[in-house]
Amino acid sequence: MLGSLVIVVIAGAMLGKLVADSGAAQRIAAGLIQIFGQKNLQWALMTTGLVIGIPLFYNVGFVLVFPLIASIVYRYNLPAVYIGLPMMAALSVTHGFLPPHPSPAALVAQFNAHMGTTLLYGFAIAIPTVLIAGLLYSKTLKGIPTNLIKTFQAEGLPDDQLPGLANSLISALLPVIFLAVTTVVNPYVSNSSSFKPVLIFLSDPAIVMLISLGVATFSLGILRGTQMKYIMNSYGESVKDITMVLLIMGGAGGLKQVLIDSGISNEIAAMLDGLNAHPLVLGWIIAGIIRVCVGSATVAGLTAAGIMLPFIGRPDVDPNLMVLSIGAGSLMFSHVNDAGFWLFKEYFNLSIRDTVRSWSVMETIVAVCGLGGVMIINSILN
Repeated sequence: MLGSLVIVVIAGAMLGKLVADSGAAQRIAAGLIQIFGQKNLQWALMTTGLVIGIPLFYNVGFVLVFPLIASIVYRYNLPAVYIGLPMMAALSVTHGFLPPHPSPAALVAQFNAHMGTTLLYGFAIAIPTVLIAGLLYSKTLKGIPTNLIKTFQAEGLPDDQLPGLANSLISALLPVIFLAVTTVVNPYVSNSSSFKPVLIFLSDPAIVMLISLGVATFSLGILRGTQMKYIMNSYGESVKDITMVLLIMGGAGGLKQVLIDSGISNEIAAMLDGLNAHPLVLGWIIAGIIRVCVGSATVAGLTAAGIMLPFIGRPDVDPNLMVLSIGAGSLMFSHVNDAGFWLFKEYFNLSIRDTVRSWSVMETIVAVCGLGGVMIINSILN
């Protein structure tokens, strides 16, 4: 498990940390708000969440973007949950659906799915899901009272110290660009072509992340006069932040192998096979149950993967869609046993009741919409 994912996860954490420290994320957010205008602040924040959420892990992304939400709330005197929920929904969806985030990346490896195809399907599902769970649902939450803590109103970097918008976008989204281009081009390149090995090399997730990290190190660091020592210290801090994630992934990989080698996985699959439900729905249900019981989306996704592995290979099961189905289920009803629940509650300074009404319900809508999107794509493919 770790052998196939350590490079992807660590390089992704390093890239996200550099995007944050260099001010690229701040530039992206400011640029999008300028493009959308004051009347469409929710659209600007939602789009920012999608863009920033791709390279950044959820907790890092949350802490990074919250000062932006706070500054908008103070500046325009707007309801905080109403303004901020679309961005939080976008961060959550990218965390659960899109590689190179730990759970979807691990599921791709376990199910032998295609990273680029999963990413394209994930985007197709993520956008309408965020619109429903974030933008539409937030309109019912305007009445939730919030009194944001002043310390979260961060100053950020001065505008003259921020990288350009184009540089920021390209550096942050280079992994997605690489995977999307290689996935689209691949069917049109003959196996006998001399370019085919190059294409295969460039579409490998680990190579994509290493190339993207190298480019960003130059474009967001060295090119702007940042000393390599500072960049390396930043990368070192980013690895410390994800140590627990790597341990969880390694443990989940070990549990998966126990389920397989002991035959428990096949027994569970045989029992579930008798149920009148599609395997994609079963994967979603199992991940959802584990998520509600355990709290961690990563643990829920990786544990459900071990149980659903025997279903992969059936003609009615697309491994790419199984990744997304389990990813959607792993976001089901976040509550008091999930760190994300408390992060949202404390930063927005809400009661537990209002946190459940806003955050927990939003996560549930994300899970349900995600499954709906998976089944729609599955019906189109079959």
